[in-house]
Amino acid sequence: MKLLHLSDLHIGKRVNEFSMLEDQRYILKALGDLAANEAVDGVLLAGDLYDKPVPPAEAVTLLDEFFTGLARAGIPVFAISGNHDSSERLNFGSRLMEGAGIHMAAVYRGAEEPLVLEDKHGPLYLYLLPYLKPALLRHVFPEAEVTTYEETVAYAVSRWEINPDRRNVLVAHQFVVGGAVCESEELSIGGLDQIAAQVFEPFDYVALGHLHSPQKIGRETLRYCGSPLKYSFSECRQEKSACLVELGAKGNVSVRAVPLRPLRDLREIRGTYDEVTARSFYSGTNTEDYLHVILTDEEDVPEALGRLRTIYPNIMKLTYDNLRTRSRREIEGAERPESRSPLELFQDFYQLQNNQPMSGEQEDFLRLLIEKIWEGER
Repeated sequence: MKLLHLSDLHIGKRVNEFSMLEDQRYILKALGDLAANEAVDGVLLAGDLYDKPVPPAEAVTLLDEFFTGLARAGIPVFAISGNHDSSERLNFGSRLMEGAGIHMAAVYRGAEEPLVLEDKHGPLYLYLLPYLKPALLRHVFPEAEVTTYEETVAYAVSRWEINPDRRNVLVAHQFVVGGAVCESEELSIGGLDQIAAQVFEPFDYVALGHLHSPQKIGRETLRYCGSPLKYSFSECRQEKSACLVELGAKGNVSVRAVPLRPLRDLREIRGTYDEVTARSFYSGTNTEDYLHVILTDEEDVPEALGRLRTIYPNIMKLTYDNLRTRSRREIEGAERPESRSPLELFQDFYQLQNNQPMSGEQEDFLRLLIEKIWEGER
């Protein structure tokens, strides 16, 4: 069984006010071609199909084109909603789409039966778990005593009767402890949404979405494929890829990362104004790339951004790195408090005010309160 693992398309996203739709259309075409050329048995799409709960019409059209192309090629799709998606909107027409092989699990309704795929090694059981947080689970299971994301996902997994002797695959959109994050991701305050990898032990392969950096968590088969495009300059040194997963007999799983080449790369260039405008500097490179230009001139260059855009039209960001800016960063860094979670900060404050640490019961109450506040903000 060969599956293509994708996630975090974020269709309709704007990066530094630049629309990424043209780049997304290009990369989705490449992904469709990859799925067809590799003759995959299915595409796993692990959430954040759109960038916003109410996507623009152009984004909806683009996702429709992607799904239609896969359906015409006879490649089934198994998709879930992510934290950026509106589960209700994404769920519209899902029953109709099933007839075309597009299986959409956008709204969590409890322990729904897994989808079953067949190959020469027998059945493979595919479980789809939309993005889940405590309030969503308690809506389905009011009796569930869960307060954390880990308890929530563990409860949801426990509701399935998973046979460990079968081949089991999960598609999920959550933040697993140990995952490396980047600037383009939306994470919870104080790491409240983190889940231990042990929760996913019953599955031979876990196709994760949410984190944009391609990475494994602990084992090769618990994996984020990452976003297909770079959505922040913290990702500029990454090589984006898609994951091809091959499952043989029970216990035999291999993963291959297939590099993705974007229409325009997102990268940083550095040098003095004269250096970055010299023909020898930019000849032979793609001047259409999305750029963060870092000028090292000691004095600001008048109208530098406008002048540089005559050579590099897609400059997203222009900054200076010189003695003046480094001195400013040192001062700001000295004044910046240590980065700590809200729970840790409140624990320190309580200790200072009461000359004793918080009790375990108080910490549990505070953790629940922070969780409720976080859910209200979302």
